[in-house]
Amino acid sequence: MRDCLQQETQTLLQMSQVSRISSVFFGGGTPSLAQPSTVTAVLETVSKHAHLSDHTEVTLEVNPAPTGRAPLKDFVAAGVNRLSIGVQSLNEANLKVLGRDHNSQQALQTVLEAKTLCPGQVSIDVMFGIPGQSVSSWESELEEVLCMCDDHISLYQLTLERGTQLFKQVQHSQLSMPSDEDTAKMYTSARKILKKAGFLQYEVSNFARNNAVSTHNIGYWKAQQYIGIGPGAHGRFIPRALGGVYREARTQTLEPDVWMREVQQHRHATRRRIQLSQLGLLEEVLVMGLRMTEGICHQHWTAFSPEGNLHQVFGASTDVQELQQKGFLILDDGGLRCSWNGLALLDSILPVLLLQLETFFHTPRSAMLNTTADRQRDR
Repeated sequence: MRDCLQQETQTLLQMSQVSRISSVFFGGGTPSLAQPSTVTAVLETVSKHAHLSDHTEVTLEVNPAPTGRAPLKDFVAAGVNRLSIGVQSLNEANLKVLGRDHNSQQALQTVLEAKTLCPGQVSIDVMFGIPGQSVSSWESELEEVLCMCDDHISLYQLTLERGTQLFKQVQHSQLSMPSDEDTAKMYTSARKILKKAGFLQYEVSNFARNNAVSTHNIGYWKAQQYIGIGPGAHGRFIPRALGGVYREARTQTLEPDVWMREVQQHRHATRRRIQLSQLGLLEEVLVMGLRMTEGICHQHWTAFSPEGNLHQVFGASTDVQELQQKGFLILDDGGLRCSWNGLALLDSILPVLLLQLETFFHTPRSAMLNTTADRQRDR
C-alpha cells in the first residue's frame, strides 16, 4: 500500500500544474491505523515533486480507538502537525447508537494526548441530531465538549446512510430521529454557545478561536486545486496536457485491492476524468464559497468568471433580491455572502442562486447586460 501511495502521488503531481503544496490531509476511513512510516513516505514523495515548506499544514484524522493505532507521537514525528479527532459524542448512549468502538473516556484521553503534541492545532468533530437526543441534552453535551477541546470544533448533523444498521433501526421505528425543528434549534443554540466561548464561525460547520482555522478545508471552499491520492479519492486540478485552461474532476478507483493493482500497472488508478465546463466550475465556486461566513469576494469570483461579475450574474434576479430583502443574503461591494440567519438556510438558498447562474449562462450576454443596466438606471 505504501509503495502504491508513493507512486500515485508522484504520477499525479507530475501530471498536474501544481508546484506548491499549501496543505496535506490524511483523511477518509481511519488513516491513523496506518503506519507512521507511510505518512513519512508520502510527505517525502510530495517534497520531491512540489514545494513543501516546514510550515505546511499536515493533518491526520484520528478516531479514538482502544487498539490498533500507533502512538500519536509517532505520527507527529513523521511530519503531522495538526490532528482532527472524531469524538462525535461524549454521551455513551449516543456513541452506542452511532456504532462507535470507543467510549467517552478514550475520546478524552485521545484529545488530551493530541493537545499535548500539537497545542492549538487540534480539531474535534461533534455530531448532533442523533436519535434520542434532545435540544437540552445537546446543549449540555456541547458545554462538556468545551471543557476539553482545543481551538477548533466541527459540528455535523447526523445524516442517515441507506444500508447502514442505524438507517434500518430508524426505518423500522426502533429509533426515532429528532424533528427538523429540534435539529434547527440544536444548530442555532450551538452557534450561540460557541460564540460565547470565543469561537468564530468561519464556515457552516466549522468554528475556531485563536485563528486556528483549517488551511486545507479553506482550500476546498475557495476552489483551489487539490489532488486526491488513494482508493476512492477525489481531486480537482489542471493537467499539464490541457495547457493551464481547463480543470478536471478526477476520481480514483474505490476498491483497495483493485486500486493497488491498477497503480502497479499504470502508475495511478484514475477511474474517472471529467473536464469541468465553465458553468460547472462556477457552480462549485458558488456552492463551496457560500459555505464560508465571508462568502465570495468580487475579485475571487471574477478570477473564475470573466463573463460576468457577481452583480451582473445575480443582481437582476427578483428571487435574489427577495432573499436580500428578507435579510438572508448580502450582495454588496464586499461580494456575495449569507447573513447569520441565512447561513442556517444555505441548503434552500443555493438552488435559487444556482438557477440564476444557469439562466445567466443560457441568456444571450448582451440581453443580460442590458437588463442589468436598465435596472440600475431605474434605481
